[in-house]
Amino acid sequence: MAMLGKLSGGPWRRLILLLAVSLVLGVLKAAEPAWDEIEKTARGQTVYWNTWGGDEKANAYIAWVGERVKERYGIALQHVKVGDIAETVSRILAEKYAGRNEKGTVDLLWINGENFHTMKSNGLLFGPFSERLPHYPLVDTVTIPSTTLDFTEPVEGMEVPWGKSHVVFIHDAAKLQNPPKSVSELMDYIKAHPGRFTYPEPPDTLGSTFLKQILIKLTDQQEALQKPVAETTFGPVTAPLWGWLDEVRPHLWRQGQTFPQSAPALRQLLADGEIDIAFSLNPNDASAEIEKGNLRNTVRTYVLAGGTIANTHFVAIPYNSSAKEGAQVVANFLLSPEAQSRKLDPAIWGDPTVLGLEKLSPADRARFIELKRGVATLSPGELGAPLPEPHPSWVERLEAAWRARYSR
Repeated sequence: MAMLGKLSGGPWRRLILLLAVSLVLGVLKAAEPAWDEIEKTARGQTVYWNTWGGDEKANAYIAWVGERVKERYGIALQHVKVGDIAETVSRILAEKYAGRNEKGTVDLLWINGENFHTMKSNGLLFGPFSERLPHYPLVDTVTIPSTTLDFTEPVEGMEVPWGKSHVVFIHDAAKLQNPPKSVSELMDYIKAHPGRFTYPEPPDTLGSTFLKQILIKLTDQQEALQKPVAETTFGPVTAPLWGWLDEVRPHLWRQGQTFPQSAPALRQLLADGEIDIAFSLNPNDASAEIEKGNLRNTVRTYVLAGGTIANTHFVAIPYNSSAKEGAQVVANFLLSPEAQSRKLDPAIWGDPTVLGLEKLSPADRARFIELKRGVATLSPGELGAPLPEPHPSWVERLEAAWRARYSR
């Protein structure tokens, strides 16, 4: 008894506690199904994958993914195309309120930022699971910090990084040799060339990103953007943005009375010669469109002085998915060197990889090295340091304020 009393105190107590914690963690880990069991259960499942369906290149790539996971894993991938992924998030939230905690209608969805924040804060996500995927160790979480921090929100294993975004501006170098490279220069260009610039209408993702890009360049309260929006900060922080937008609006395409509805629509205006400058979240977008013959081969990309916004986009699994195993297998395939290198190919899609090439085998690394950089694609050095996304709470406020000022 005396010996037990000695063992129960001081360093012995800490040792006992550590052993107990290790035992509990070991039991929990053992309770997790092995990956081969997940693949076995996934065979025969149907995975309903909801994505924004407005990009033909992305849609074609997802069709290829469906063929591969069917052949290899016996999974039927059903691509559900939506106009705005927020619609899908709202449906999952409605299912939760209705008590539909099993057999949900969505098994996988393409999200980031504001939608991830909404799902995480409302308990709509399955996980954590991403770090258990066999291919996850290949992800570059060091030089791409947005793979673990989505619009300032810690990912914590609740979604899987799938690709990278980095705002680039697009122009035809044969027609416009020296495009504006600052917000002030852009305003001057818009006013000097009426009708030759526009941006997608928020809440389109690219349109909302344009608002954030201009805001970041104009405000002197950068720290406020990294925190949840507050009534006391929104007005002062965004005042320069509204002043800028008010001043350029009469000089926009169609006098700023109407706006294109999507990134492809904006790109088409450039292709048709209706505007001089477009922009994209995909730094390889122009090269991919040149490859497909949709843009002239004299089109080039550039970034604003001081950098542009960059982020990572993800796939996530709803908490009430009917095919959690199949969704995990699909997510893991999306991280494979085969899938990531094909996605990066400008002839296919041109969406940047989230993998660290130094982590790959020589054969897999060759998949990426052998890809030719598109004629309009900037080098990493030319892209420059990315600007961080604001806290997701700013997006909804910006979109609502924009609609109140400019929607017809």
